[in-house]
Amino acid sequence: MSKSLRERLEVEGWEVGRPAIAQVFQSADGTERYLVQGQSQDSQTVESVWMPEGDDGDTDDSTETDEREETGKRWNRATICVSSQVGCAVNCQFCLTAKLGLQRNLSAGEIAGQVISIFERQGVEVGRNRVNLVFMGMGEPFLNYDSFMAAVRLLVQEAGLSPQRMTVSTSGIVPGIERFAQEPPELRPKLAISLNAPNNQIRTEVMPINSKWPIEAVMEAVRTVQLRTRERITFEYVLLGGVTDQPKHAIEVGRLVRRSGLPAKVNLIAWNPGPGIEYAMPQPEAVETFRATLAAEGIPTYIRRPRGRDIFAACGQLKRTVEG
Repeated sequence: MSKSLRERLEVEGWEVGRPAIAQVFQSADGTERYLVQGQSQDSQTVESVWMPEGDDGDTDDSTETDEREETGKRWNRATICVSSQVGCAVNCQFCLTAKLGLQRNLSAGEIAGQVISIFERQGVEVGRNRVNLVFMGMGEPFLNYDSFMAAVRLLVQEAGLSPQRMTVSTSGIVPGIERFAQEPPELRPKLAISLNAPNNQIRTEVMPINSKWPIEAVMEAVRTVQLRTRERITFEYVLLGGVTDQPKHAIEVGRLVRRSGLPAKVNLIAWNPGPGIEYAMPQPEAVETFRATLAAEGIPTYIRRPRGRDIFAACGQLKRTVEG
């Protein structure tokens, strides 16, 4: 753009550029957590996470051949976790982000800009390197729906990314799911539902949003989404030690998923601890028993590897932590 146009845009309050990465935290497992500078006047940072080799949450979606030798990079595939809000209003009891409350929504440019800034840092080549995007960072994407979908359109139409390499996770915002169902498949990411409990009683205790939109209402809304060929709904399930990780819970989840009639898979997430949250991590044998029980029920089930726990980068740990 010409200098005169840039100056005019600046006078009118527009900002051209990509968000700056203000701070980087590096994990022993190769994961990087970023504090990304917002582009509003409040200068608040938001968090994004780079996971080389992913976390196995999309294991069954792997169709590409090994690209490491061809690209010469240190990683063969990667996942970027993207935020849609500063903080979150949903108040899931096991999540550190809930401690922040909702500070503000991110703009479409701030959401898409996280991805572009990380691409630049990591030398990602669109169309050559396999990178998945998961809108599972800070915030509830469907409570910032317009900006979230505008960011998706930017990434698909302007950056050349495939929506089938994107997954959006919602806590169960029914009006958002219903809007999402109307999006054209060529612009629609895959859908993940944060289930996290086997029934409404437990889910309301750990996810208060369930009192507004219980499991049955969420399932009904999800059924309106027209899935692409071989596409499946993902149910994300955080295992809280002694609360949601028992074999009886796995049997309930299996029945719930089967009764939904949806082509689906379950991703299990062993709860990642954080200060001030009074839950316990599940025992490894409990996680494996849960997976095996679901598998015996005929439900494709995968265990998401914790990435970046040592730098507060794992699922549910994003709270802009800067101290060790």
